[in-house]
Amino acid sequence: MPLKKLMEYLDNQKVKYVVHKHSPAYTAQEIASSAHIKGRELAKTVMIKVDEAIAMAVLPASFKVDLALLREALGAGKVELASEREFRDLFPDCQTGAMPPFGNLFGMEVFVDPSLSEDESIAFSAGSHTELVQLAYRDFEELVRPRLVNFSSSR
Repeated sequence: MPLKKLMEYLDNQKVKYVVHKHSPAYTAQEIASSAHIKGRELAKTVMIKVDEAIAMAVLPASFKVDLALLREALGAGKVELASEREFRDLFPDCQTGAMPPFGNLFGMEVFVDPSLSEDESIAFSAGSHTELVQLAYRDFEELVRPRLVNFSSSR
């Protein structure tokens, strides 16, 4: 979902947002620095498998996913990182690693660490390594309907 499609979706939903262009960056911390956004306010999307189903784990850029904690919280038999091979075809218009956290548009569940809900806004990659979208967290929650689950630890 490149930026144009995401903007059309947000416009159709009457959601206010801001687009940030930044120099190419690939890690969540690099993106936060390049876009002058605190790592805690930038959401990163980590692709996971929950009992073989692809899902998104969304958390602050400065945090890391604790797979054991996530497995326990979900009551799942197995939770692991998804390989690029397993998910890249699900996002044909997105650069790998820059998927926006809108799993609802791709038929997958989205798990959000509650620490993201503490901020007024959320910023995230918009399908490329040079663009971010920032919007109110409450709008993100309304559109995506993520499941709040404790699954991260700060670095």
